[in-house]
Amino acid sequence: MHALDRFFRLSERGTNLRTEVIAGVTTFMTMAYIIFVNPGILSAAGVPFPAAATATALGAALMTLSMGLITNRPFALASGMGLNAVVTYSVIGFQQANVPWQVGMSVVFAEGVVILILVLTGLREAVMNAIPLNLKRAIGMGIGLFITTIGLNEGGFIRPAPITLVSLGDFTQRHVWVAVIGLLAVFAFMALRIKGDILWGILVATGAALLLGVTTLPDRVLSTPDFGSFAAPLQSVDGSLAITRIFTPVLLMALFAIMLTDFFDTMGTVVAVGEQAGFVDKNGRVSGVRSILGVDSVAAAVGGFFGASSITTYIESAAGVAEGGRTGLTSIVTAALFGVGAFFTPVVAMIGGGYTIPNGTQYALLADSGFIVPDGAYFVYPITAGALIVVGFLMMRTAREIPWTDFEEAFPAFLTLVGIPLTYNISYGIGFGFISHTLIKLFHGKARGIHPFMYIVSLAFAVTFVLPWLESLVR
Repeated sequence: MHALDRFFRLSERGTNLRTEVIAGVTTFMTMAYIIFVNPGILSAAGVPFPAAATATALGAALMTLSMGLITNRPFALASGMGLNAVVTYSVIGFQQANVPWQVGMSVVFAEGVVILILVLTGLREAVMNAIPLNLKRAIGMGIGLFITTIGLNEGGFIRPAPITLVSLGDFTQRHVWVAVIGLLAVFAFMALRIKGDILWGILVATGAALLLGVTTLPDRVLSTPDFGSFAAPLQSVDGSLAITRIFTPVLLMALFAIMLTDFFDTMGTVVAVGEQAGFVDKNGRVSGVRSILGVDSVAAAVGGFFGASSITTYIESAAGVAEGGRTGLTSIVTAALFGVGAFFTPVVAMIGGGYTIPNGTQYALLADSGFIVPDGAYFVYPITAGALIVVGFLMMRTAREIPWTDFEEAFPAFLTLVGIPLTYNISYGIGFGFISHTLIKLFHGKARGIHPFMYIVSLAFAVTFVLPWLESLVR
């Protein structure tokens, strides 16, 4: 006990072993939904579900353990919501349907390496300062709307339609009722202030899915971890290493978009949780931030290497801090629970796996979306749909910080906010915001107020948007 006290500085930070254990369990309860949700999202991009489940659990365990031991701060890490959507729907999916999932993970791996270099050289903070604050806020909000849109679609609340693009879903379908029950359960647990409300909502939806025949009990509870997605960048794709196929304009822009998201998500999380825990000074500086950002950067690369999407610091760490967690021991407890989850893949598959419904006329418009299985059925993920909707909502809370009456600040943020979900591509939405911000400032005679980095990135996005036309001129 004395060794633990000295190593983690428990007494110095006003905590004890019991408090740290409770805090670690609380953090795990509030973010364990990622074990169910992430494999479901990644499997839509072709990552084998069992392998994605193993990678998600072990990746979170390894990097949360590293955070606890290296920084002695109560931060937990796992595959990032929003970042996994980038990989599945923007890098691999709809727009880039010919990109193998191993190449998508290679983009994530490379992004982590780039961010680590920026951290080691001290450039990460400098680049952060170049992006207008309100665009940073809008990126997170836009991803929140994106995640909510995905949840509404996967739960059957909305469905494709001609002319109007979307319409109300068919509430006579069993999978829609599962999604509704799960969402209402999250509402109830949040109202009752029960820790792990999203996780408990998923478990209630699982019970409803079993009763309605949307899912079935697994034939076994335990299984050997599946490492099929590990070393994804080094796996062979059409005779070459996956990592060698990322050097295309579109994929490099995707790398930038992921890096941008990772940048701001982590910085915001570290400051927000740090303030709650009491290790942020009056100037907003976090003690030991270089090591925290270093671990987070390595985590992004590890996520791509494991095939788990980018692993990042979770805002849900605040739940453990609220329970009194102040040291890395909180993180170690959370890491141990994630490690155990890797051996329960059949249960994870029962909860987070897709439900197959006939490809009727109401889903005919999805025939080219990449989500139709060979026998003509359509995959939905109703059990975790409610979790996606609520997580998307939680990411919208910074909307009140944007000065909506200031056109110069608000309109670029608005374009970013709506561009991400409506184009189903996060990098495109960011491009809308960057370009409009630069142009509006120029039109108002404020060229000197634009950081040079914004000119470079706006031009790069503009080139990306007209790239098909430019390619047609070269042919």
